[in-house]
Amino acid sequence: MTDSAITDQSADRAASPAPGNRIGAAFARCRAEGRAALVTYVMAGDPDPETSLKVLDALPKAGADIVEFGLPFTDPMADGPAIQAAGLRALKAGQHLPGTLRLVARFREGDPETPVVLMGYYNPIHTYGVPRFLEDAVAAGVDGLIVVDLPPEEDDELCLPALAKGLAFIRLATPTTDEKRLPAVLANTAGFVYYVSITGITGTATPDFGRVAQAVSRIRPHTDLPVVVGFGVKTGAHAAEIARGADGVVVGSALVDALHRSLDGEGRAGPGTVEAVAGLVRALADGVRSAGRR
Repeated sequence: MTDSAITDQSADRAASPAPGNRIGAAFARCRAEGRAALVTYVMAGDPDPETSLKVLDALPKAGADIVEFGLPFTDPMADGPAIQAAGLRALKAGQHLPGTLRLVARFREGDPETPVVLMGYYNPIHTYGVPRFLEDAVAAGVDGLIVVDLPPEEDDELCLPALAKGLAFIRLATPTTDEKRLPAVLANTAGFVYYVSITGITGTATPDFGRVAQAVSRIRPHTDLPVVVGFGVKTGAHAAEIARGADGVVVGSALVDALHRSLDGEGRAGPGTVEAVAGLVRALADGVRSAGRR
């Protein structure tokens, strides 16, 4: 698929939900079912573009309500060892931002409903060019962005242009985000609020579930958006604990680890790679659903 084909396909999706609206629709479906949403993260292009697309296609079928697709980057600052390694595998396989947008467009051919959120760092987007990136992201079927190294003080750079295009700009709140800082973090946030359950990088610790519930309760009065919790969630039991107090649960490093363990000695996908990820997603989805209505 050529880069221009991304834009050409946008007309074919006129009947699909508009960008951003898919996120709200997903949370509405979960509320109607009396449960939290399961948000799953995988790295685009890991371990190769074709396998990555198969994994992406498998996530909603296994129980994911929203998917985050990582943008490979050479110098990630918030990612732990598992996601750093996934990014390097993807870069080695030739993954880049235009290719990631093409994967999203191909995913949209078979799934017009599941929200897709791109998560990564600003440098690749800046290099691509913000106006071009936003146009191509919307055409590909992207619904939202998480750009972890752009603070609210830089909203003019990407956040506000993204919102103007109908893309949700999802901000991170952390255990160190105090009452003074929180309004600035939430000011232009859309889609959902992503609460980082631990201090530090991804995949390195298990959250204190009691403190997470308190933090979610502290954030809720400040926003009408769903509050989802990520970092450190590895099992169905963890997901159930978080789901009892939050509107959504994000799992990333555990899925990336499952994919990594399925690869052969040279880092190539095997016959069980997609199922390794999908099987864990099913267990996580069961955990979220077991928590019931919050």
